Amino acid sequence: MTSISRRVFLKVGGGVAASVAIGVPELTQAATSLPVVEGRVNLPYQMKAITNAQKLQVNTPFSFFYPDAASPCALIKMGAPVPGGVGPERDIVAYSMLCTHMGCPVAYDAGQKLFKCPCHFSIFDPENIGQMVSGQATENLPSIVLEYNPKDDSVRAVAVEGLIYGRQSNLL
Repeated sequence: MTSISRRVFLKVGGGVAASVAIGVPELTQAATSLPVVEGRVNLPYQMKAITNAQKLQVNTPFSFFYPDAASPCALIKMGAPVPGGVGPERDIVAYSMLCTHMGCPVAYDAGQKLFKCPCHFSIFDPENIGQMVSGQATENLPSIVLEYNPKDDSVRAVAVEGLIYGRQSNLL
């Protein structure tokens, strides 16, 4: 077995680092030549019609899947205006039903108006942007961005704010 002195190791390592540094501007130039959409921070989600606002009952969750069939969500008409709410009263919100701690499905407690995780007892507040109130979770529930069209009374999902549990990207 041949041993390499520290001096030789540093010379070779420095040479490799210098070679990489010389090649980086070419990589940077190639990356910056791609078209840039100014102000774009969200992934290109598909719009999905969920329901009509008049069909929703106050404090009763309406289940749907977004952005794909593996992502259960709940739409709730809270009964009073809330941050991020849409609809005629600005009281309709939607969230991912997967707890941000370990991905267990959360349940909506209509009596307390909270999402509760039965696995590790995390609690989330849908009236305050899905904020984590207590428990093991450290992140808010991912919020489903909604649009309301008053012409046909439709509620549509258009994006997700926050990362759905177990994913590196919300879009698979």
